[in-house]
Amino acid sequence: TMLLLFTQILLSFLIVTTRSQSTICRTSCGNISIKYPFSIDDGCGSPYYRHILACSDSEKKLELRTPSGRYEVRNISYDNPHIIVTDSFMWKCEDGENFRPTRPFSLDTSTKLKLSKQNEYMFFNCSEEHVIIQPKPVFCEHFPDHCDSSCDSASYLCRHLPGCSFSLTSSSCCSYYPKASESLRLMLKYCTSYASVYWRDVGIPQPYDQVPEYGIRVDFDIPVTTRCLMCQDELKGGGTCGFDTVTQSFLCLCKNGNSTTHCKDQEIAQHNRKVHVIAGTVTAFSAAGALGIGAGIWYLKKLRKTAPVTCGVQSNENRLF
Repeated sequence: TMLLLFTQILLSFLIVTTRSQSTICRTSCGNISIKYPFSIDDGCGSPYYRHILACSDSEKKLELRTPSGRYEVRNISYDNPHIIVTDSFMWKCEDGENFRPTRPFSLDTSTKLKLSKQNEYMFFNCSEEHVIIQPKPVFCEHFPDHCDSSCDSASYLCRHLPGCSFSLTSSSCCSYYPKASESLRLMLKYCTSYASVYWRDVGIPQPYDQVPEYGIRVDFDIPVTTRCLMCQDELKGGGTCGFDTVTQSFLCLCKNGNSTTHCKDQEIAQHNRKVHVIAGTVTAFSAAGALGIGAGIWYLKKLRKTAPVTCGVQSNENRLF
């Protein structure tokens, strides 16, 4: 009787934990929607973007994690896949000509993130001994082989600082697009500060269809697989695409548990007994409950050592623990 009681308690906790696995995939942080392939809970979304987003300050501020630090996310677009982030170390209009120490922005190359070609960078007070600072059209005409390496001192952005009502008088400015994080790092080695500007589409006819705004645009890919589309299909249960946190293999997260196919899979119950529990699901039951299970297991082990075997032979095939 005691054995049956503890077994029922243990199974009830396991069922609660399994059913909670799809509910931990939060769909927003503040006013920013979190959709596939991203997530802020481990085991949700695509493993390609695991641990790159964090929701902090009582779930009101979304941040992008990169090798160079954490950056506040201003917006995520899924139709035209990109993320807009802000760098608090970058130069701002209110800084004027008081340039603060900065750091180069970088991305993890193991992810499917990349700097957008819609970004432009302004560099301030660069050393002319190490950086080619020339009006780009004139320089490119005379030195076409080195055109890409020049920093345009006559750029539109330097002459019309976005959002600023003043111009730099005693400080130099040039515009340059680094092709890689290493280029940005080298530029900041010889320049005092920088600012990133991206060109935002405003949906009006050209040539006024884009306006410059401060920020860093990061483009991303959305990995589309047949299994994920099947999992999300409302006719098949409308699950959430996720992955096993240990093996990183695909999982369809459903209200009643997990599946390797879709939420109406006949074998979902069988799979639930084998799947690794997604990190964070222990919150489905209290610490006291976990201790209760541990105590029950300990009691059963003690009971098994002292109780005589009356129904068959206890072997590795039929033992519970």
